[in-house]
Amino acid sequence: MRSDWSGLPVRHVLPELLAALDGRGVAVLTAPPGTGKTTLVPLALAGLLDGSAPRRVIVAEPRRMAVRAAARRMAWLLESEVGAEVGFSIRGERRVGPRTVVEVVTTGVLLQRLQRDPELEGVDAVLLDECHERHLDADTALAFLLDVRAALRPDLRIVATSATADAAPWARLLGSPGDAVPSDASGEPGEPGEPGEPAPIVHASGTMHPVTPVWAPPAGTIAPPHGMRVDPAFLAHVAGVVRRALAEHEGDVLCFLPGVGEIGRVAAMLPGVEVLQVHGQAPARVQDAVLSPGDGRRVVLATSVAESSLTVPGVRIVVDSGLAREPRTDHARGLGSLTTVRASRASATQRAGRAGREAPGVVYRCWSRAEHDRLPEHARPEIALADLTGFALQVACWGDPAATGLALLDAPPAAAMDAARRTLYALGALDSPGTPRPPGAPEHSPGLPPVGRVTDRGRRMAGVGVHPRLARALIDAGTDGIGAGSRAAEVVALLSEQLPRDAGDDLVAVWRSARRGGDGFSARWRQEAGRLARAVPGTARRTGRTAGGAVRPGNGETAGSDDAVAGTVVALAYPERVARRRGGSYLMASGTAAELPRGSRLETAEWLAVAVADRPTGAASARIRQAVVIDEEIARFAAASLYGSGEEITWHIPPGGRRGDVSARRVERLGAIELSSGALRGADVRPAVLEGLRAEGLSILRWTPEAVALRERLAFCRRTLGDPWPATDDDALIGAADRWLEPELSRARRRSDLERLDVVSALHRLVPWNARLAEVAPERVEVPSGSRVRIDYSGERPVLAAKVQELFGWAEAPRVAGVPLVIHLLSPAGRPAAVTADLASFWREGYRAVRAELRGRYPRHPWPDDPLSATATRRTNPRR
Repeated sequence: MRSDWSGLPVRHVLPELLAALDGRGVAVLTAPPGTGKTTLVPLALAGLLDGSAPRRVIVAEPRRMAVRAAARRMAWLLESEVGAEVGFSIRGERRVGPRTVVEVVTTGVLLQRLQRDPELEGVDAVLLDECHERHLDADTALAFLLDVRAALRPDLRIVATSATADAAPWARLLGSPGDAVPSDASGEPGEPGEPGEPAPIVHASGTMHPVTPVWAPPAGTIAPPHGMRVDPAFLAHVAGVVRRALAEHEGDVLCFLPGVGEIGRVAAMLPGVEVLQVHGQAPARVQDAVLSPGDGRRVVLATSVAESSLTVPGVRIVVDSGLAREPRTDHARGLGSLTTVRASRASATQRAGRAGREAPGVVYRCWSRAEHDRLPEHARPEIALADLTGFALQVACWGDPAATGLALLDAPPAAAMDAARRTLYALGALDSPGTPRPPGAPEHSPGLPPVGRVTDRGRRMAGVGVHPRLARALIDAGTDGIGAGSRAAEVVALLSEQLPRDAGDDLVAVWRSARRGGDGFSARWRQEAGRLARAVPGTARRTGRTAGGAVRPGNGETAGSDDAVAGTVVALAYPERVARRRGGSYLMASGTAAELPRGSRLETAEWLAVAVADRPTGAASARIRQAVVIDEEIARFAAASLYGSGEEITWHIPPGGRRGDVSARRVERLGAIELSSGALRGADVRPAVLEGLRAEGLSILRWTPEAVALRERLAFCRRTLGDPWPATDDDALIGAADRWLEPELSRARRRSDLERLDVVSALHRLVPWNARLAEVAPERVEVPSGSRVRIDYSGERPVLAAKVQELFGWAEAPRVAGVPLVIHLLSPAGRPAAVTADLASFWREGYRAVRAELRGRYPRHPWPDDPLSATATRRTNPRR
């Protein structure tokens, strides 16, 4: 054992941690990065520090890079090799031996192991590292472990570690009812602990040196991040800050950037500098180099993987771009993507701490102090953002498909879980809730809602170790001549990895390039393809039908080509993304429009199977990232669950149009994609006509002035008298179409039939007591001159407009339904002169002013001194 371990700060709290585990069996350990929590604590739990009886320990890390680094560091401390006392397991690679007592795994591997062996037979303790990062697999694994401890293994020790001091939520979670004192010397489980008592929290303080912040915002205007795009001017600024830091301080530089693309672009702006690019897909030689002291000054450009999972020696300077990547899922369209966001204050603190591990350091923050105060306190947990299809399958296999009985810090969003379960139903991984339970199958857990049980097919999919969509494609794609198992596995391996940033949109070309390549990506791809081929043996000789009953395409030479294999695999994984050309773009079976990049080699294809697509914020169409050319036969096969045919009788409004019409067709579809159609004659189109009325409103009908006036009279009666007078607003009239638009409505076959309908006659059907309408709300009223003047019912009160001379002698205006008419008195030219609701008052007080103003302008019309005693007339004075 090397003496270096005695210098690790966490050694001082090992007695406290072990005592807490002896007392409660669970504990939360908080320790800054670099204190030894990842490397020294597992060795202590395994009894490798004090020579006690060895105990098997599993250490779960969120990233493959961290798994290798932790195993290598522990083996180095033991003066041993990886695979001896300390081993590791990641997807597709396992290095353990008969003497291995500490095994470092990814949280994904731990989940697979828990599904196969819930009791974790032979394992004494599990350490879940970096819980504060809130990865979905880590949250799920901890929930399963607590379930195991409560029901099956009360002696199982669980340690949750965090690089942040905010440990109270984890302590409450681990201390939930059911924890028990581990086995005593006799090997028997101890007594249960106090229900609800938080788990012990052990704090290890690292040897942290002071870190001086330098606020280094860009001088000019920088466009904010949009989707995956980061303003090149901002990246140039970050590169400038790195050069400034190298000039102003000693030591290596660790620069945080949001993704691989940004790392590459900043690296290109640093000529003459030793640059290491660190990210999840970095080759092993780069990972080894970054974890070893350098010979000279280095600049390490890294994603958030270096926040806490890795300790980089020699770093005295941190340059923080302040950006990070988060998943986003459009559940309605089935599209997922990463988006660039501002890092949280907690992440900024973590990043800055990397500069103070070995000596006083400095952090250059590429934003202002004022912006810093506005940053979110913590990043959102992955469970709140990600596609939950894999999570939903995991919890269904675990026996809690609603995830309501699991100890999770954050419950999964209901909408995301609903979308995930719909996908699993479509893949055949879950039964619908009403499916009878097979004989001997366990009953549903009490108290949990019936949301569907996992099927045997679903359990098989879960065991593949990739997203359920890809597992379905691997299981169903293999047939004679179509998806030979090894080639289907190669395509699935390609889809399960993050593709190189220079990968084009032709997935088959990317596949062929990976076959030829000798880089780290190609090596990882070959390894994963081999694992998948072994995980689903015999896929090349399966029956020619999928779970949905669709017959696979034929066995000709073309069917077995790379294009056919890749297209079949992609379309089986993402049937709703099968797309057909529509004008200059494509329409996916989901109904989402999608576009290829300009100049794409795929742009002439009639059909595509879209492997990767996203929809930029605010964009109307999705953006196709990778796709495969397919034909209609493969599309029909892979998206068979979306196939439908039948009569479509609708009110169709063309894109960009305003005037719809009846459409009656017999149609074949794959989801939203129309395969074929033909005219349908003699069908009942009345529902479509009603749909048109609802969609476009009553403006479809021809509203003559007479029809408008009649509707206004009826509205006045309804407003004034109430029932039984009918409502005449649009909603009411459309709802009562059966009463007033028949029989013409049933006879209408197209829009023009509605436009010819006599609306006046139709409205009269609403009031079979038409005679009363004339009495209650007459269309016209006779004035003293003998004229019959139309009443305007369009306002709140009825209005009668007449020339002043025609109303002489009229002391009081009549009432309509008890409501006095509002009188608009007009000049001889028909222009407004006065408005009154009290005619007698007007003759006494207002008339003289009107007479004085208008008499000189209209001398040929009578303007008597006493209008009440004058004779009303429509005529002018006789000429002299």
